[in-house]
Amino acid sequence: MEWFVASAVGLASGILASMGLGGGFVLVVYFALFTDLMQKGAQGINLLFFIPITVIAVFMHIKNKLIDIKTAIVCSLIGLPAVVGGFYLAQNIENQWLRKTFAVFIIISGLKDLLSKKQQNK
Repeated sequence: MEWFVASAVGLASGILASMGLGGGFVLVVYFALFTDLMQKGAQGINLLFFIPITVIAVFMHIKNKLIDIKTAIVCSLIGLPAVVGGFYLAQNIENQWLRKTFAVFIIISGLKDLLSKKQQNK
């Protein structure tokens, strides 16, 4: 039964991630709450899980002309040093603080979504 739940979570995360809808949230919450993994391990597996999903999703979005290549390159060049810095920062934070920071981030994101006005499609 455990493999079935893990498979369902992986499937849901992949589908949500490929649509840009927060599949990582589902995966990290599953690992953090329902397995013995520490927060850092859950986040690490989450990042590894999304490498193939990201490659496929980006390919499909480029194929459908939904990505501005110049903007993507600029964001990637700026984001790469931030990733390295974030990695080293996470390595120096205790697991309980990393877990609490993640929880606060999720709460703030949820409140923002709940309290923001929805824009109508034109």
